[in-house]
Amino acid sequence: MTQYLDFEKPLAEIEGKAEELRALARANEEMDVAEEAAALDAKAAKLLDELYGDLTPWRKCQVARHPERPHCQDYVKELFTEFTPLAGDRNFADDLAVIGGLARFNDQPVMVIGHEKGSDTKSRIERNFGMARPEGYRKAVRLMEMAGRFGLPVITLIDTAGAYPGKGAEERGQSEAIARSTEMCLKIGVPLVSVIIGEGGSGGAVAFATANRVAMLEHSVYSVISPEGCASILWKDSEKMREAAEALRLTAQDLYKLGVCDRIITEPKGGAHRDRTATVESVRAAIAAMLKELDDKDAAALIKDRRQKFLDIGSKGLAA
Repeated sequence: MTQYLDFEKPLAEIEGKAEELRALARANEEMDVAEEAAALDAKAAKLLDELYGDLTPWRKCQVARHPERPHCQDYVKELFTEFTPLAGDRNFADDLAVIGGLARFNDQPVMVIGHEKGSDTKSRIERNFGMARPEGYRKAVRLMEMAGRFGLPVITLIDTAGAYPGKGAEERGQSEAIARSTEMCLKIGVPLVSVIIGEGGSGGAVAFATANRVAMLEHSVYSVISPEGCASILWKDSEKMREAAEALRLTAQDLYKLGVCDRIITEPKGGAHRDRTATVESVRAAIAAMLKELDDKDAAALIKDRRQKFLDIGSKGLAA
């Protein structure tokens, strides 16, 4: 059953009525509701186009957080073959908010690392809602070092509200772990490509997305802080999240203009959750294209390319 967002309530009513008609027809074979149901479907499709034709930044945040949106495990299952998960930071523990391991992408050996939010109550608690602890970032550092040693391209999938801010995480060096992960992204001599598949929140996202190429799904967001957190700091009122979302310039469209992301991956109308298969194939094509762009670069050129990308941020677009 589709879960509808607040702004999709009119759409829910129309699609619900169409489904009711079909349910009545299934219960009574003599009823002919095809014409009425088709009319409602057409009305729903038109409304869906209108709703998603010009989403506000806050509505994009809502779509990026949709519980049915494909998560990291969904992409790993569909995009990669021979995935072999690697666990632990060899120091403290294994952080289930971060998954990673060896795999093949289009038959090419790669290292894949990503945030996993979980898909139901139990898995969300186990995965800490995708908010990584220090051991998660240290696991990522270990896997990136391994990829560098064996010459494997690194693919990262980002979907986190931010690094976990709990007391234990701070005691174990959360900031230092994020900094080490960001540093490792900058210095490994293999291609590194990232895709923001949902939320890209704060340093927790930057630690995986300091890449040669960064792609964003059309309705994903990438920001230094959540709109609610920003509103709480600036206006002492988290209910001003809509204004904060506008000010943060967190949409894929704004970040492409600013040079923070390199490409926008189109989503099916209504968001990635309405057609997972099409979304996965679009992400596959984007990753393949980004890796191809980096094929002919040696280690020194890759490192230089990556550093220059981040030095150039702010030199064009809205911030110039």
